[in-house]
Amino acid sequence: MHFEIYKDKAGEFRFRITATNGNILAASEGYKQKASAVNAIERIMSDAAGAVTIDNS
Repeated sequence: MHFEIYKDKAGEFRFRITATNGNILAASEGYKQKASAVNAIERIMSDAAGAVTIDNS
């Protein structure tokens, strides 16, 4: 799995989380600054380590 930062057609920075098989698992909102997209990735990486699964089925 990896994070990929890219610029959309509107010129905003976005990122997507891509599985090792190439499937896109999640995509972000647009950010005006690349640093904001990088900060969001860093928050996800740090917060995910302590995440729990909640099964609402």
